[in-house]
Amino acid sequence: MKPKRLKKMRVIISLFFFVAIGLIFLDLSFSIPEIASDYVIFFQFLPSLLKFLSPGTVAASGFIVVIGLTLVFGRVYCSFLCPLGVLQDIMMYTRNKIHKIQFTYKSPHNTVRYGILILVVLSAITGSVIGLTAIDPYSNFGRILTHLVKPVAVLLSNILVFMLEKINLYAVSPTEFKGIAFFPFIFSVLIFSLIQYMACQNGRLYCNTICPVGTFLGFLSRVSLLKIRFKPAECIRCKACERVCKSGCINADNMSVDFSRCIACYNCLEVCPTSAVGYQWGFRKNKPPVLNDTGKRKFILQAVTFFLTIAPFTVSARQPIERYKDSTVPVIRKNAISPPGSLSLKNFNNKCTACHLCVSACPTQVLQPSFLEYGFRGIMQPRMDYKTSYCNYDCVICSNVCPTGAILTQHPEGKKLIQIGKAAFVKENCVVYTHKTDCGACAEHCPTKAVRMVLDKKIKKRVPEIDENICVGCGACEFACPTKPYKAIYVKSNPIHSVARKPKENKIKEKVDLKEKFPF
Repeated sequence: MKPKRLKKMRVIISLFFFVAIGLIFLDLSFSIPEIASDYVIFFQFLPSLLKFLSPGTVAASGFIVVIGLTLVFGRVYCSFLCPLGVLQDIMMYTRNKIHKIQFTYKSPHNTVRYGILILVVLSAITGSVIGLTAIDPYSNFGRILTHLVKPVAVLLSNILVFMLEKINLYAVSPTEFKGIAFFPFIFSVLIFSLIQYMACQNGRLYCNTICPVGTFLGFLSRVSLLKIRFKPAECIRCKACERVCKSGCINADNMSVDFSRCIACYNCLEVCPTSAVGYQWGFRKNKPPVLNDTGKRKFILQAVTFFLTIAPFTVSARQPIERYKDSTVPVIRKNAISPPGSLSLKNFNNKCTACHLCVSACPTQVLQPSFLEYGFRGIMQPRMDYKTSYCNYDCVICSNVCPTGAILTQHPEGKKLIQIGKAAFVKENCVVYTHKTDCGACAEHCPTKAVRMVLDKKIKKRVPEIDENICVGCGACEFACPTKPYKAIYVKSNPIHSVARKPKENKIKEKVDLKEKFPF
């Protein structure tokens, strides 16, 4: 294939995945994620790997395809499939329109990039995905869309709805927006700013220093079957290839390419006037960059110190129930509540990379990013926030869109019996006892009727009674409870999800007199 065609093919494929993944995160109708997420996100490396390691999800083998492509062509994932990589390319393209960027060869930051990869691997071995959560390219792209772009999309959509209603058109429905999560928003702003600065100043520096996926695939590309190399006899040393290399991995002076940093953008192939740069058999080994042993020892020492320092904070923080006005007994939730289908807090914390696709796709927005509710290791991972909303009884969207296996796919009937927590009643906070008034909001909203109203003969009022066996922990009762500052009913987390009993269905038998005539 001609070099220019390779470049065009890369642009078309990369834009397809960029737009498709963007539509999944920004879908306001909550219909696209369920249909397309499995196919579009199949090739995202870390989500596919984590989902492959989950029970019953062997079919999630996109990462194996990526490894296979890398062993043949090098890091094509970084330019063809990674949405964060494409975002950086768009940033550079925009900057080039304002001021032309010319790149030069840069020495590899091997100590930094391999050090970060080692830290992430050590973190994963110890059962924490906080390293992946912070710097996984797919997850960062998802958070940028969810917390920076989607609020703007919702605002524009609602403005459009308002304008259409003025001319009596109701084809588009307004979208409810329940606010911005502060910490993920700030983190997304910082990551976006860092990536933009690096991209506009140094090209794909993020991919070759911070990104663990890029580093791992770069390591594999050292043994790729095909590598981009120089043909010395045809090179005229014009340095055109070096000036367009976004990775800074081409040294035109000695006609060498550091293929471990090459992201297969094919810019060099397009601009070379003599076709002196191109794919060649990769059997000839280049001398690998020498890592500084002292730097490695220093890094490992710093990593151990880091783990020892954060160890006290890895215990799950207690999550207080929201504060309102009249109730007096504080209610403390010992553990955060993970989504139905996550099996347990441990499984969820070990698999979730906080990409926030489930947060973006959740129709009731009950899934919200955590801060320290899971502890330091689970920072930004989604949790069930019953202050914001509640979980729809028959909704399984989050399990259908999760790309890592942190939330396993569920069928609606099976999901209705997953018990993620149990409702608990705090008598001293209930308005029936404190204000001697009728309520029953919790029972009215309970989909399984695990909460029902019974007569308390002492006060001659109907009060809540809970059947824990059929409670699924959806949070409808807690969300509906009007007491302030502490809820009179709340959901206690099940660290390991269990199975609730199927609620009894009371059939109403109505006698119909077929002989009776209609009264009108």
